[in-house]
Amino acid sequence: PAMEYLRSETPDAAETFSDKKQVWIFEKMNGFEIANIIEDKGDTLLVSKKSNNEEITVKKEETQQVNPPKFEKLEDMAMLTYLNEASVLHNLRQRYYSSMIYTYSGIFCVAINPYARLPIYTKEVIMSYRGKRRTEMPPHIYTVADESYQQMIQQRENQSILITGESGAGKTENTKKVIQYFASICGVEAKATADGAQLDEQLVRCNPVLEAFGNAKTIKNDNSSRFGKFIRIHFGAQGKIHSADIERYLLEKARVTYQNPDSALIPQL
Repeated sequence: PAMEYLRSETPDAAETFSDKKQVWIFEKMNGFEIANIIEDKGDTLLVSKKSNNEEITVKKEETQQVNPPKFEKLEDMAMLTYLNEASVLHNLRQRYYSSMIYTYSGIFCVAINPYARLPIYTKEVIMSYRGKRRTEMPPHIYTVADESYQQMIQQRENQSILITGESGAGKTENTKKVIQYFASICGVEAKATADGAQLDEQLVRCNPVLEAFGNAKTIKNDNSSRFGKFIRIHFGAQGKIHSADIERYLLEKARVTYQNPDSALIPQL
């Protein structure tokens, strides 16, 4: 069931296409839309919008080239024939409509928040990504985590994963998934603590505690992090988790001290 949210097994049927007859034009509502070229007038083009057949004249310099249908829902956008803003947005949008929220762009992994729970973070999915090459599996945050882990083991050098984006993009949740991945595939060196919890379990559990003190509800995001986290996971010689520590920075103290009208109450423990 998870694979249908990660890879499209049945590509869309090919349609008649010519990159000389179609262009992307700017459209206020959706950003860009495809238009058919009716006449080339030098610096301008007479085009017909594909959505409603409306004919308009646009500047040629304001149009962008369209990729062939075979590149629809491409897993790595670095492979696009025409790598432009319109094509990137279209590819991400079409994958998102098919519930495929992860897409590669060269060395980067782009994630779009689905605002829904998808069955792509199970133990079975984790193990299917373990030790696999990037090209062997569909795009996933687990691939980023596994590449980092494998390079650390092979090169014996520290590795870093940067998760960035605007509020509500899914930074906190994807950080949890990276920690979950390491905790699942690596195991721990240390023994269980006094309360019986293993180190990997503690690492996963600590995030809700930090969120309780440092997160707030905003108009765009019900669980918005009001601070940054620098998480260090230390591994032993055998590649197992040995210890971990978390540093917080850029805490928005004003948001913690003074509550905004649209913010949730600050938790008290």
